[in-house]
Amino acid sequence: MDYRYYTADVFTDRAFGGNPLAVIPDATGLSSEQMQRIAREFNYSETTFVLPPDDPAHTRKVRIFTPGEEVPFAGHPTVGTAHVLASIGEVTLTGDETDVVLEEGVGPVRVRIAARDGVPVFAQLAAAMAPEFGPEPLPPVETIAAAVSLIPDDIVTDPNGDRPRTASCGLPFVFVFSRDPERPGADIRARMFAPPDVEEDPATGSACAALAGYLGALDGREDAALRWIVEQGVEMGRPSVIYVEADKRDGVVVTSRVGGETVMVMEGTIHVPDGA
Repeated sequence: MDYRYYTADVFTDRAFGGNPLAVIPDATGLSSEQMQRIAREFNYSETTFVLPPDDPAHTRKVRIFTPGEEVPFAGHPTVGTAHVLASIGEVTLTGDETDVVLEEGVGPVRVRIAARDGVPVFAQLAAAMAPEFGPEPLPPVETIAAAVSLIPDDIVTDPNGDRPRTASCGLPFVFVFSRDPERPGADIRARMFAPPDVEEDPATGSACAALAGYLGALDGREDAALRWIVEQGVEMGRPSVIYVEADKRDGVVVTSRVGGETVMVMEGTIHVPDGA
C-alpha cells in the first residue's frame, strides 16, 4: 500500500537547517512494526505517524518513532507535525492563531499555530506535564564529562545553582548547555546526544521544555513569566533556534512552552509491501 509523506525542517526559517522530520499524515492501516521500519528507513531523529484521535474533541493522534523505538513525547516532531498538517490543509487555519490538540503517549499536547496571510509560520507546544526532576543521583561528574568529551572542570557543579540534573516533561534528559551562545539575542547554546539511535540531535524541543524547568528553578522570583532563546545544532551545520517559555507560580514552574519556525522541504510516496 502507498502512503503519502512530507518532510520538514523544524526550528529554522530556512531549508537544510534545523531538525529534519518525516510526517505520514494518514498512517491508518500501518502496524507498529511497520511504523518502526519506516522510521528506520528515513533514519531521521524522529518520524511521526498521524491517525484519527481517540477522543473526537482532539485534532489528531500522533505516534513518534526514532530509528530504534517509539517515544511518548518529543518537541520537534510535535511542532513540525502541526505545521505540516496546517500546510497541507489537514488542519484548517481559523485566523492568525489556530489551536490544535495532538494525542501523544504522554497525553494531549496543545499546539498553537501562528499564520500570516493564511500560511503557517510558527508553532508552539505547551508541554502536557510540568517539568519534573530526577531520578537522582546522577553518575559522577567524571563520567558525565567523559560522555561528551569534556574534562570534569568543564562541568559546573554548584550545589545551589547550575549543576547536572535530570529533568523531564515526559521524556527525561541530562542536557548539555552553556550560557555563552553565539547567535545575537540567544541566551543558551545547547547540544543533545542520544546514541545509538541519534548520535547528536540538531534541535530538541522536549529537552528544551525540561530545560525551562531547570532554568526556572534557578530564577529567584516566586511568580514570573520567563523566556529564553536556545541555539542548537550549530556544530552539526544545522543551526536551530528554539523559543522557550515558562510560567512560574509560588516558586514552581507549572507550565513550559516550546516553539519555532518550520520549513516544508520534500513530499512523496512510500510503498509498504503487503506483509512488510
